[in-house]
Amino acid sequence: MRAMDMLLTAACFVLAYFLKKHYLPEPFRGLTQEPSYYVVLLLVIIIWYISLNAIWAYKDPRNSGAATQMWDVLKANGLGLLILSFVLYASKMPVSRLMIGIFVVLDVGALIAFRAVAAAVVRRMDTRACNAAHVVIVGSRDRAGDVVSAIENHYQNNVHILGCFDPDPDRAEFRVAGKYPVLGTMEALEGFLQDNVVDELIVAMPIKKLPGGDRCLAVAEEMGITARIVPDWQLHHLAYQPIVAGISVSSFYGVQTLTLKSTPKSQGKLFLKALVDYSAGAVLLVLSLPVFLAAAAAVKASSPGPVFYRQERLGKNGRRFDMLKFRTMKDGADKHIDEVRQMNECDGPVFKIRRDPRIIPVVGTVLRKTSIDELPQLVNVLRGDMSLVGPRPPIPAEVNEYETWQRRRLSMKPGITCLWQVEPCRNDLPFCKWVEMDLAYIDQWSLRLDFLILFKTVKAVLMGAGR
Repeated sequence: MRAMDMLLTAACFVLAYFLKKHYLPEPFRGLTQEPSYYVVLLLVIIIWYISLNAIWAYKDPRNSGAATQMWDVLKANGLGLLILSFVLYASKMPVSRLMIGIFVVLDVGALIAFRAVAAAVVRRMDTRACNAAHVVIVGSRDRAGDVVSAIENHYQNNVHILGCFDPDPDRAEFRVAGKYPVLGTMEALEGFLQDNVVDELIVAMPIKKLPGGDRCLAVAEEMGITARIVPDWQLHHLAYQPIVAGISVSSFYGVQTLTLKSTPKSQGKLFLKALVDYSAGAVLLVLSLPVFLAAAAAVKASSPGPVFYRQERLGKNGRRFDMLKFRTMKDGADKHIDEVRQMNECDGPVFKIRRDPRIIPVVGTVLRKTSIDELPQLVNVLRGDMSLVGPRPPIPAEVNEYETWQRRRLSMKPGITCLWQVEPCRNDLPFCKWVEMDLAYIDQWSLRLDFLILFKTVKAVLMGAGR
């Protein structure tokens, strides 16, 4: 939103300049040569950036109404105009006041329209099931009802409330707000988090009445699930100390919560990561089309069966999707896995064989060695299932064998390449080392780290480090 606001503000200033100089009726048309309007444009961008941030015009468009958005834009433009007028007066720059007035009118209209479009687009995107936030509520009384009301009143189809948990076994048949069932006591919560897609855990009951509250938050942190506490100002009853999660106070659809988050927190940088994924993914897909066609022809000519291999994998917080690869094994190889299971060379739940007898001779080996078999995953990136860089997506059977702390590698969108895949001896690393490197990537994530991994991936592909 900040980037778009600055682009629209600059565009409105340029449009106001040309309207005043060339298109207004006489005697209002025309501008003097002095001052340099490039300098004035630079001042406007700086001042409007400061003004929009000063009055905090960057609320989630889904949670604030149209009137609030309009008022924010009007306040920001008013403050910007006041500061600009003072600067121009102090510097004695003879700028056309009519042109500045036209600019402000255009800018107010453009920023309000942008916010309306942004809210509509985001709401439309959020109606997709894969974008819905899956939420579990701890508590089933008034405070839990307040959270449910806040979600239902401030949002449409974006939050999927899976249900509630309550330490009181007598609440087993109760339904919060008449529709959200109490799924069990706290003893059942950990198993539920492991078996279902859960993005956020909301503690909506007094901490002193929550036995095992520390364990509840520890499990959420270990799995990378965002935990929110609706404060009752008795947090001293909670002895839990986060290990990797950051703590902040944030609004959850109008309800102030204490938030524990163990995944990257900068939404702006994560947006840039997504932008790079979609733009670079599209470019790479187009550039690799000749390789796609050659690989597809080679697979089809060397082995009967489909060109692509689809395998169910788990994405962010356990969301299921079909990952695409060029088929490098004989058709139906999955049915013969029991025959080669004893040949597994990896520890933990991962299955890998250096010389798998099911691989298509020559073609399958070459595709794996050069990592060309991974190229179709660019389609998964464009679908939004995967990122260019991130922990590799596991199969569901592997995740069933994970320890709780290992599940946190699912807390970030999976990638085509990752930190351990660019290691020189990646095929010889033990499974625990994979997980540790994935968690290190999540904890240390930055755009710079992503680009470094992509650079090293190119090097690994050229050296034929695949298997």
